[in-house]
Amino acid sequence: MKLHVPIRLRWSDLDAYGHVNNAEMLRLLEEARIQAFWVTDDGGSAVGASTAVLDGRPGAATLTLIARQEVEYLAPVPYMRQPLDVQLWLGKLGGASLDVCYEVRSPEGVEPDVLYARANTTIVMVDAASERPRKINDIERAAWTPYLDEPVQFSRR
Repeated sequence: MKLHVPIRLRWSDLDAYGHVNNAEMLRLLEEARIQAFWVTDDGGSAVGASTAVLDGRPGAATLTLIARQEVEYLAPVPYMRQPLDVQLWLGKLGGASLDVCYEVRSPEGVEPDVLYARANTTIVMVDAASERPRKINDIERAAWTPYLDEPVQFSRR
């Protein structure tokens, strides 16, 4: 099962070639990840999913640190007013880490369906007080397990 997170582009995301800059792609992935996994201030989820179980506010007990990221760019992303459809799932759910997989696609309902990029982010759960990795807890594991699937398949490896 995949989460569908709509992410709007900003004019400043474009580079001199008129498409989304490669470094901005990481920001788009970050925004999708935050909407999918962090609880909003009112206790809900930005995408209405049960996967939002992390407290991302300053002073939270858990830090989510990026250990690794890989992006495969498949087509230039032009500016568009409709939000991109960033699809997320988990390729691995380990003891203290998880691999978030992404496909960045054209807006839902727009034809043709274009796959712009594939990506993977390895996140490590860290206890803020001890600054040591901490195990994924039962609540997180229960929320995320339904989204566990095959890891993203990069075409050039």
